[in-house]
Amino acid sequence: MLNSLLVRNYRNLKELKIDSVNQINLITGKNNTGKSSLLEAVYIYYTKGKAESIWQILNGRGECDEVVFIPALSSLFTNRLTNEPIVIGEVNSVENFVLKMVNYLEEVETKTTGEIIHRKKNIPDDKLNNYQKYKTGFEIRINDAIMFIDKQGGKFTGNPVQFSQYFNICFVKAGSFTANDKLFDSIALTVKENYVIEALKIIEPKTERIAFVAEDNSSERKAVVKLSDQPKALPLQSMGDGMNRILSIILALVNTENGLLLIDEFENGLHYSIQEQLWKIIFRLAEKLNIQVFATTHSSDCISSFETILNSPESTVKGKLIRLDNINGMIKPIEYTPQELKIAFENDIEIR
Repeated sequence: MLNSLLVRNYRNLKELKIDSVNQINLITGKNNTGKSSLLEAVYIYYTKGKAESIWQILNGRGECDEVVFIPALSSLFTNRLTNEPIVIGEVNSVENFVLKMVNYLEEVETKTTGEIIHRKKNIPDDKLNNYQKYKTGFEIRINDAIMFIDKQGGKFTGNPVQFSQYFNICFVKAGSFTANDKLFDSIALTVKENYVIEALKIIEPKTERIAFVAEDNSSERKAVVKLSDQPKALPLQSMGDGMNRILSIILALVNTENGLLLIDEFENGLHYSIQEQLWKIIFRLAEKLNIQVFATTHSSDCISSFETILNSPESTVKGKLIRLDNINGMIKPIEYTPQELKIAFENDIEIR
């Protein structure tokens, strides 16, 4: 689990340092304070800069497709200026996780055996004017291991093992109201399926079973729910955004044992009256399954329900609220301990 967080030169997070994070972290702040960017940075860090992960982020924001992947990467850098690298990790960590754009010449050598060797010669920014033809790629460095991505995809140098090993991780996006059937398949007929049913009962207490079934002449499977007072299963989509949002969150949660769950705009689709119950389940399962959680919110109701569970006598999980403020173009964090958060609500102090 992360114990602190450093994000440098990623989108509007020019230099963000959070000295400590806990097992469950709720991030709040006004628009354009980098809440979603923080989640993206953590996602990239934990997936070791995997090209598919970065593409998902860019595509989710409508910033690129597969054809223009390399040029679109500039949108990840603060002010789209790629002369400084992106750094993500823990504050004062010995691990060096760096992402940067690289201009290079490709040198080709044909050996006497007929083998063709491709080499990459980096060009410093101040020397670019000396070359008429050069290429641009994306370099991801973890200590002495380097992964380089160009138009043809990724190729490894150094020690690629460091790139292939990362925790279970799920990222529930702000507009996610469609659950993943593969996530359900991985926990079907296990005790984790019971956790899913428990969460759905927050909204519909008559929930007995859930399954994913294919419609006629279609390979796509959609969620259906069996209620105790209905003879046939009902499409989950017909039961409102709340049921669909809870299913997306809880399926992601139970699939990240010993890993990380990211939830953007926690409150989306959820009435304020049920958020406290969902937080209670998240706190309990995060502890049981050893999961670290980062969630964002705009909602004071969400913060209130989070505070209630965080400071409840039954809670043994460490959590905190982190507010991001935009101060003269720099994003600064304000960290609230459980006690500080409780005092703020008792004294009607606005936090978001």
